[in-house]
Amino acid sequence: MKPILKVTGLTKYFNGNKKGFFGKPDQIQAVDGIDFEIASGEALGLVGESGCGKSTTGRLITRLLEPTGGKIEYNGEDITHLSNTKLRPIRSELQMIFQDPYSSLNPRHTVGTIVGTPFKISKIVPEGGTKKRVQELLEIVGLNPEHYNRYPHEFSGGQRQRIGIARALALRPKLIVADEPVSALDVSIQAQIINLMKDLQKDFGLTFIFIAHDLAVVRHFAQRVAVMYLGKIVEIAPRDDLYSNPRHPYTKALLSAVPQVDPDLRGSKQRIRLTGDVPNPINPPSGCRFRTRCWKAQEICATTAPPLLQVGQSSVACHFPE
Repeated sequence: MKPILKVTGLTKYFNGNKKGFFGKPDQIQAVDGIDFEIASGEALGLVGESGCGKSTTGRLITRLLEPTGGKIEYNGEDITHLSNTKLRPIRSELQMIFQDPYSSLNPRHTVGTIVGTPFKISKIVPEGGTKKRVQELLEIVGLNPEHYNRYPHEFSGGQRQRIGIARALALRPKLIVADEPVSALDVSIQAQIINLMKDLQKDFGLTFIFIAHDLAVVRHFAQRVAVMYLGKIVEIAPRDDLYSNPRHPYTKALLSAVPQVDPDLRGSKQRIRLTGDVPNPINPPSGCRFRTRCWKAQEICATTAPPLLQVGQSSVACHFPE
């Protein structure tokens, strides 16, 4: 089956502080040569610690950021460095749900204007008019269509995120990048938003890239999970395989930190405590980037970066996988 999105060697470096007056700025290696693909209708979870490059990856895929290197193919077309003019017809199919529902909506605009903006930018007039279509979208995401003329401050956090989802759905996208869409919400509201997104995926055949640092949330939504560490993907696996049999030491450490809800099972699994801090992305370690915190690290880990290789159902970047 042909993937809807294929990413090869994707890289993004940001300029940091200059060294001296005439010196070159430091290169912050936010994303450094990642590879993955996603099939139509699939949900891929992208997890990792804060600062590992998850959100930057999402912005690169939707072309909100210009890649430094690598290749992004959408439906077989290379969109890595397309101009804004050539990207316009593709942008309607690639949409994003942002992390913070409080800052991603313009407080001076009504809900009708916010959800209707994609039609205005794309110069599309929906059948029956923009207002009718916006009210339909509000109803799809579980909001009252009569709230068309209300402002964002009149809604709760969960309702604001529903408005953001309605805006993303406006142009009938095929791929949605959800950048930590529930991390700013209460736990009970998180479940409602996740269930809404699952229903939308089923009803409209949407493809999702779900970015999060909460592994429990990802488990409920994604069919496959990719784990990032310091700008690199260290493991990609089907959900059940990754949670039951993690093969990369970092994945194992992440899963050991997930709280155990069942009181009878508490204490049954050993918590892996990583030593040291995440290295600086300006000057990452040679070889394997996780080696400075890994209990399995040997000499080869410092000299050779492990490639992402197939191990069973998983793809793992480790010299000594489980």
